[in-house]
Amino acid sequence: VAAFRHTPADLVILDLNLPGMDGLDVARELRRTSSVPIIMATARVEESDRLVGLELGADDYVIKPYSPREVVARVRAVLRRAQAQPATPDVVRAREVEVDHARHRVAVAGRPVDLTPMEFGLLAALIAQPGRVFSRAQLLEATQGTAFEGYERTIDAHIKNLRAKLEPDPRKPRYVLTVFGVGYRFAEE
Repeated sequence: VAAFRHTPADLVILDLNLPGMDGLDVARELRRTSSVPIIMATARVEESDRLVGLELGADDYVIKPYSPREVVARVRAVLRRAQAQPATPDVVRAREVEVDHARHRVAVAGRPVDLTPMEFGLLAALIAQPGRVFSRAQLLEATQGTAFEGYERTIDAHIKNLRAKLEPDPRKPRYVLTVFGVGYRFAEE
């Protein structure tokens, strides 16, 4: 995971049976910080294993032993699909807030702001579509994936912490706004 942060890849082929770390944990971490296509490779043949991998964000799955030609064909297909989708820009700006995805940095009016991975994920999801209202469930899915098991209200605590770091006056937010009874949105220009 650390190597990926320093040397981004066009695609990751991830073996689920890694020594010392579960491949699903690696996939979860990659998905939190990147939209790189992932093909999971494993000897596990159970449908439930494949479903968990796909739910965590894998784009495809190959079962060992596999033919090199099959892997090449799957890589080409996944890359075609990835290239057909609009890429997320490395740097997103809205109002005075700047989110640099490639460097995992945030600045407000040029001032660097240190965020946790969860706070960064929330801000990245919100700022990507200013004005769009996200429910707590949508924000959890955007930051944790569909396999998250927890309380939607945890989002409220993370938003409070995000505002404390981002907003000039967290009690009167200018950037991350509450839509009562629905969720949150990033303020439009």
